[in-house]
Amino acid sequence: MAEEEVKKNRMQEILARVKADPELARTQLNGPSPAGPLSQYIADSQTAALPDEIWELAKRHFLDTFASLIVSSPLKPARLAHAFAQFHGGNSGPAHLLTTDRTTGLIDAIFANAITAHAAEINDFCPSAFVQPGPPIISTVFALAELIKASGEEMLRAMITGYEIACRLPKGLGIDNLQTAGLSSHGVGATFGSAAAAASLLKMPPDLIRYVLAYCVQQASGSFNWIRDEEHMEKAFLFAGMPARNGATAALLVQHGFTGVSDPFEGTPNWLLSATFFGPDSDLDKEKLVRNLGVDFELPLVGYKRYPVGGPTQPSVEGLLKLIQTVDRREIEKIVIKMPGQPYIFDQALMPALNLRYLAAVILEDGGLTFDTAQSEERMATLSIQEKMKKVTLVHDPSQEREVRLESSHVEIFLKNGSWQSIFIENVLGFPERPMSREDVEVKALNLAAPIIGTEKATKLVDTMWHLDDVKDIQTIVPLLIPENQ
Repeated sequence: MAEEEVKKNRMQEILARVKADPELARTQLNGPSPAGPLSQYIADSQTAALPDEIWELAKRHFLDTFASLIVSSPLKPARLAHAFAQFHGGNSGPAHLLTTDRTTGLIDAIFANAITAHAAEINDFCPSAFVQPGPPIISTVFALAELIKASGEEMLRAMITGYEIACRLPKGLGIDNLQTAGLSSHGVGATFGSAAAAASLLKMPPDLIRYVLAYCVQQASGSFNWIRDEEHMEKAFLFAGMPARNGATAALLVQHGFTGVSDPFEGTPNWLLSATFFGPDSDLDKEKLVRNLGVDFELPLVGYKRYPVGGPTQPSVEGLLKLIQTVDRREIEKIVIKMPGQPYIFDQALMPALNLRYLAAVILEDGGLTFDTAQSEERMATLSIQEKMKKVTLVHDPSQEREVRLESSHVEIFLKNGSWQSIFIENVLGFPERPMSREDVEVKALNLAAPIIGTEKATKLVDTMWHLDDVKDIQTIVPLLIPENQ
């Protein structure tokens, strides 16, 4: 039977069960609809009291995302996104193509800036939700803030709101549900997060925000095809450009008068009454979407990429970098990396920053890892690196699996003289359980940005981010992001 026919029959079966037992949907779907509390939280976000810790973390993530935007701006995904934006949105408009002095249409700027910020593996991520919130959400709020002349504080509030929704949503819908359905949480969560951030900045009332949620449901999409992406193009689209564009569009449609279903999570049919979320094996938990909303925050659960590589490869990189300091790396004959999750993805990845055997080979050859070498397809194809990649073996280690996702690694090196050494990295620096400090984030940002925009501008950008809540005219930030050679 064709896949579409199977899905159709499954949906008909679900609706028949609900019709026969009207209480089944409410029971199976675990409690009341979250639409009301979510809408009210977003509507209140521009005036709600926020803990000092959350203000501080928001500034750090703004800085981290801008650093990612700057360092990734010369890369192919960023260059093509800029070209597309100007082809589609024109050469003038209300929003800047960040890292340039050019402007274009609002949605096109949001789309291109988000892709630029995720053109490489260096931006923030929420491991418990499988979402990378910075590029889509911060690109959305900055472009909208330019349009409506919002202040730095208003941007920060909108950004916090977006992070909160983006990181809660996949956990509420069910991580297993999404993965089983082949629906990427990176696209789904960030779509809702970008829309929430936009609705917050636009100061929309709760009755209209309900419609925004409905338009997010209609646009929630994304598959795991990105794993086979070679050039970080489709990945940047899924993780950043698409959800930023879709989320901003949802909010702007409603702001311009579009209406729809006021509760996409309740009634028959609704989004959750589908094979993706409904059934005995579902890990849907709508309560996770709203439990202690505005009291318990997701921002402390968002990590930083200390190294310019994919999240699950970070601890292995850190472990190997530490081990080679204790030996002559020319004497290393074999490297065995034991890790949780799905090591085969990082064993065979075509994208250099996700290929752990390549990253280990570069560290063996160079004694370190830079942003440029982590992205280099040319380097991965060299004979010397190909030979060193043969020394690296990746192994799944079930003992490292945890119910709450951790990114750990046990790295072993075997020397030609028969001796061996090992190290276990339980949580890489930057992971929520081992967070980077303000100083750590500042050093990372300066190291990434200064070679491109110059030390003076990079230092001023850092200072501006630490005082972002006092910035009245965000246009003053735009020149700080432009490379020296432009």
